[in-house]
Order: sequence, then structure tokens, then C-alpha cells
Amino acid sequence: MEILMFGWEFPPFSSGGLGTACYGLTRGLTNQGVDITFVLPRIEGALDCDYMRILAAEKGRLKFKTIDAALRPYMTSKAYNEFIRDFGLKGFEGTSLYGRELFEEVDRYARAAEAIAEDGDFDVIHCHDWMTYRAGIHARKAAEKMGRKVPLIAHIHSTEFDRTGGHPQGYVYYLEWEGLREADYIVAVSDYTKGMVVRHYSIDPKKIHVIHNAIDYEEKAPAETPKIKEFHKIVLFLGRITIQKGPDHFLRIAKRIAEVDDNVRFIVVGSGDMFRHIVEESANLGIGDKVLFADFLSGKDVERAYRMAHVYVMPSISEPFGLTALEAMKYGTPVVISKQSGVSEVIKNCLVVDFWDVNRMVDRIMAVLKYKELRDTMSREGVEEIKRFSWREPAKKCLELYRRAMKKKW
Repeated sequence: MEILMFGWEFPPFSSGGLGTACYGLTRGLTNQGVDITFVLPRIEGALDCDYMRILAAEKGRLKFKTIDAALRPYMTSKAYNEFIRDFGLKGFEGTSLYGRELFEEVDRYARAAEAIAEDGDFDVIHCHDWMTYRAGIHARKAAEKMGRKVPLIAHIHSTEFDRTGGHPQGYVYYLEWEGLREADYIVAVSDYTKGMVVRHYSIDPKKIHVIHNAIDYEEKAPAETPKIKEFHKIVLFLGRITIQKGPDHFLRIAKRIAEVDDNVRFIVVGSGDMFRHIVEESANLGIGDKVLFADFLSGKDVERAYRMAHVYVMPSISEPFGLTALEAMKYGTPVVISKQSGVSEVIKNCLVVDFWDVNRMVDRIMAVLKYKELRDTMSREGVEEIKRFSWREPAKKCLELYRRAMKKKW
């Protein structure tokens, strides 16, 4: 089976869970004999093609194609213009081909997708999130012109309602709605997300298939744990610093905890459009000396961050899934997560609280910090639970959906 897959991030060039999910899913699919051509936007110098070729060779059935487009993960129109300005990218100064607006780049990416579709004989087109939906639509039309009927799968990892705290940008919403409407089938990463799609986009629920994300557990020597854990209790926030992830709620939680336990330190790992605001707000709340900030981390540094923490907190306002909760459990870190999340549907060894209930969130975190027996039990049982997860299962469900879509189209 030949799959044409469109994405907009892939490890090691990832800013969030989408890239991690794409990596896990493609690996699971290729292990089951599926051939995948994965298409990414690229700016000259931003993507190490040698690495991608090596990765493709190691993974056997996974090939990469890149399109010169100034798209970056989780980018807004404002952030796009700042990116072009700050990096002074040649060829992106206002020509019609290299449009200065983010949405022009989305269209340009879509037009380039047509040539790729015309050049291959694909069985299914699979698109990840809003920036790629129009590319998938164009690719399907190109295949139809060549006399081939190719089904389109729209995979939704987050909605514009999730990312903006319920205040969607109009054209992004339209692009999402267009892609979801045009798709033959939709993959949602959780029942929570399926509900969002039905409620906000008026999509027939029968068209939506829930395939939860996963994680692969592997035994390996742990990364060195920083010494700070020996002297302080550590509460960790790791994620994009955006309204969706609830960093402001995390600071309110930190303020309450700091008032009753002076030995607790709070570590915020990530980057995003609220970063400066959160740094300033920590000072305004009088806890600037207790909150440590780190930029986006990867690899062993992420593992060290999880392992140094006594508890990981995910206070997201609206979290379609929440892979970071699985990552934390993988490294033996107890987790306290928002009830407004997809991951709460699939894990048991965690504490779940409404994101807005700061008092209850504080109580749960304090319990984990105070009672070593609870902390040790959550750590041990969490690792055992994660061992039962595998990307093999989501890939199997995805493969079944591919076959169903192919049968429907023909």
C-alpha cells in the first residue's frame, strides 16, 4: 500500500506533539508493510536533508519530500510575518510566488502538492492538521485528473478552538472546515476532539474515527537526574507557552503552593507567544525566585526535565490528546492533568482535575508532594501502564481505515 502523507513537522524539527505523533504513527505503519511518502514544508537551510535520507534508509519504507514553503509548526499569521522579518529570508520578500502572508504559503504548499500527486501512484492521501488539508485536496484533484480515485483522510490533532482558547481565527477555521468537509474520513485523536469537531464544524459523527495517540516504551539507561531534586520538591510544566496549554493557570497554582511550602520550585519548559507574559507574571505574583524557565528542549534534556520532577502538571484549557502526560509517566513521573484532555480517556494512573479548579489542582499536587507512598505508587504503576501502550495499535486501526476508504472509493 502506498500512502501520500502531508505534515508540517517531524522529529527532530518539532515544536509540539504533532511531530512526535507523526513519527510514531509512520513508524507503526511502515512496520506493517505500508510505504509512505511524507511531505514537509521546508525553508532552505532549515531542514537537514541528509538526516532525512538517513532516517528514510533506517526506516526502510519511509521516504521524505520537501516543499519550499515558509510554514512552521503552530504558526499564526502574525508569527509568520515576524519570522520572515527576523530571518530576512531570500525569496520571501513579497513576490506572488513567495507570498508574505501565511495563508498564501498554505496555498503555495497546496499547489506544490499537485505535482507530487501527479508523479506517484498512491492508494490513500493522509493529511495532518489544517496547514495540510488544502494540499490534500489539491493532491486528490490532481490524481483524479490522471484518472485515479484516491481517498482523502484528514487527521485532526487539534482544532482552532483548542489553540485559541475558544476564539478562532476566521480563515484558519474555514481551512479546517473545508478540509474536514472534503475528507472521505476523519481521524480524531480522542473522543474529546471528535466532540469538538461535531460541535463546532457540523461534521457527521459517522465520518469521524477516533484513533488515540500512543507511546512506545523501551528499557534504557536513565539520563542523569539534576541535583536540584535533592534539595527541592519540583513541579514541572512542559509544553508550548500558549493560551491552550494553561501556563497562566500553572502560575496561579504555583502561587498557592508557594504560600504553604517554601521548598517547592516550579520549572516551566517550552516556548510560545505567552512566554514573556508568563515570565513577567511570575514576578508580579511574587514567585519569580521560585519559577525557573527553560526554552524548548529535546532528546535527553526532555528526559532530564521529567526525571527531575516530583510531579508533572498539565493544566491545559483544551487538550485534544496530551502526549506529554504519557512521556512523563514513561519516565516514572506522577502526573496531574486537566479533565479537558483526550489523554484522560486512556490512562488510569493519574490525577484528573478540571483545568479551572485551581483549589482542587493545588490539593492534588500537594498530596503527591507530601505523601511519598502515593508518589511512589503513581510512579511505579504509571510505568507499568505505559508498557502496555504501543504505536502498533493506532497504526493497525489506521491501516484498517485506509482499506475501508479504498473500498468505498472504488
